[in-house]
Amino acid sequence: MSRRRHKKEAEDKADIDLTPMLDVVFIMLIFFIVTASFVKEKTIGVNVPENNDQPPPEDLKSKNILIQVTSADEIFIDNRRVDKRSVRSLIAQKHAEAPEGSVVVRAHEESSAETYIVIADAAREAKVYNVSLVPFAD
Repeated sequence: MSRRRHKKEAEDKADIDLTPMLDVVFIMLIFFIVTASFVKEKTIGVNVPENNDQPPPEDLKSKNILIQVTSADEIFIDNRRVDKRSVRSLIAQKHAEAPEGSVVVRAHEESSAETYIVIADAAREAKVYNVSLVPFAD
């Protein structure tokens, strides 16, 4: 009989109570959920105009400052390749010639957003706040 009793005591000792461990796990889970910061990605809101088969009127076309960006992030103003550092001065010069014009950026789909941001910042530094983005493909 002592063997049975000894065997039963050994089985009782082998059982592990998981309740305290589960309590700790749930408390840690609640802590991490409450303290986790949910990251919002920063994006640029771009309003792309609908496709229109009619070209803009000639008087409006001549007032706007057209900047083209290729897939290799090369910047062209008046079909001339321009360095990123001289974009602001050229926009200021064009804006002085036609103050009512806005900046229109025709960016290739594969160009980087960084190039558009450089152009938009340069336009704002040149006191031109109306900047539009128009996508085009080769």
